[in-house]
Amino acid sequence: MVKPNSSVPMKIRESTRFYPYFKNCVGALDGTHIPATIIGRDVASYRNRKGEISQNALAACNFDLEFIYVLSGWEGSAHDSRVLSDALRKFYLVDCGFANRLNFLAPFRGVRYHLQEWTGKGRDPNTAAELFNLRHASLRNVVERIFGNFKSRFVFFKSQPLFSYEKQAGLVLACAALHNFLRKECRSDLGEFPGEENTTNQVDRDDLETQEQDREIANNWRKAMAEDMWRDATGLEHS
Repeated sequence: MVKPNSSVPMKIRESTRFYPYFKNCVGALDGTHIPATIIGRDVASYRNRKGEISQNALAACNFDLEFIYVLSGWEGSAHDSRVLSDALRKFYLVDCGFANRLNFLAPFRGVRYHLQEWTGKGRDPNTAAELFNLRHASLRNVVERIFGNFKSRFVFFKSQPLFSYEKQAGLVLACAALHNFLRKECRSDLGEFPGEENTTNQVDRDDLETQEQDREIANNWRKAMAEDMWRDATGLEHS
């Protein structure tokens, strides 16, 4: 996988919509379901919320549409937030399926978020939270595009394979690496990607209190970022 570097991504650095608010963001993270073939008593645990048998693959990508991190092999019934297990120094953009954390910045809940919700006249952001969610979605959709391209490039991921599950999980990693190679080495692969159609463990009290503290800190950080965006945007409009 491609390792994130310490510099600010060009897509963020060269846009006043995203810089300086997202300057420490190294990419976007999400999960995607890939059809799987499971034999035996474990079938039920691989049945996802749509009733299909799948593996839940977690992936992070940069803004050059390259995979940074891929975790394959989780059961289709596993929730995205359960699959999320790595903590990193910088942060990734995630959707509402994940809890807001200092390393994983989620949108405001209960506020329109998907880009199509802003299409048409008279639908500009009216609050700091809406502006934040719009810009967050504009950056985060890179991970939806990379999933769409990945499944279109390797079409066998759209159907249930006939080999062992261990090989199915390993194939996701191998093809993610091949995808990165093609992005770097093939000029014909530099165009925009098509989008993909939208598709509790026991813990002790100390852990719960720590999680609540982390969530409060992360929510305050997100709120301050949104207010900075809103103040800068409205100030520019009236200057």
